[in-house]
Amino acid sequence: MPFSAFDIIGPVMVGPSSSHTAGAARLGLMARRLLGEVPRAAAITLHGSFAATGHGHATDRALLAGLLGLAPDDASLPRSRELAAAAGLAFAFAAEDMGESVHPNTARIQLTSSEAGAADAPDSLTMTGSSLGGGVIEISSIDGYATSFRGDLDTLVCWHEDRRGFLAHITAIVACVEVNIAALRTTRTGRGTHALTVIETDGPLPSAALNLFAHIPWLARLRALPPLP
Repeated sequence: MPFSAFDIIGPVMVGPSSSHTAGAARLGLMARRLLGEVPRAAAITLHGSFAATGHGHATDRALLAGLLGLAPDDASLPRSRELAAAAGLAFAFAAEDMGESVHPNTARIQLTSSEAGAADAPDSLTMTGSSLGGGVIEISSIDGYATSFRGDLDTLVCWHEDRRGFLAHITAIVACVEVNIAALRTTRTGRGTHALTVIETDGPLPSAALNLFAHIPWLARLRALPPLP
C-alpha cells in the first residue's frame, strides 16, 4: 500500500495527538454536521484508550471543539470547554467498556438539538465512531444503524422508509449530474420499515440536484456533508 508524506507526518492540528485529539475533533464535527446545528446537550461515552488516557491527550476538549464546529487545527480547541459553556452546550462524559471487538479509540456521542434550532434538525442524534490514527476516523453507527464511512469524501446521509424504488430515485439524481458514486450502503431495521443510506461521491452535488431530493417519497431527512477538514 503506498503512503504519502502526510500519512507519516500526520494532519495539521492542535496537539498533542493525531488519534486522540485531531481524530476526536473530527468525530465531534461529524456528529455536529449530522445533527445540523450546534447541539443543546451532549452525552459522550468513551471506550478503551479514549477513556483511559483521553483527558491527558485533550480528547474531551477536541470532541467538544468539533461539536462547536471547530476544525482540528483551530487555535481555540484548548478552550472548548469554556466555549461550550458560553454557547449553552451542556455536556457530560462517561467511560464504558464496549467490548474487545470495538476499536480502542471509540466514542459514542448522543446529542440533543436546541429548542429553537434548525427546522430540519432532529430532536436527538446518536453517532458512534472511532479514531484510527493520523486523524483518520470511521463512523460505525448512526441512530442505531450500522454503517461505515470516514468523512473524507462528499457524503449523502439519508434517513428514509425502506421502500422499493427509493435507491433508484437517489442514484438517478446523482447520475443526472454526472457525479460518480464511490460507495453506497443501506441498513434497515426490517423489510418495509426504516432505513439509513450513506452514499459517498467523488464530488459535491449541485444545489439543484439536492433540491430534487425533497420530492422523493419516503425520504425523512437528508444531510449533504462535504469532506471533513
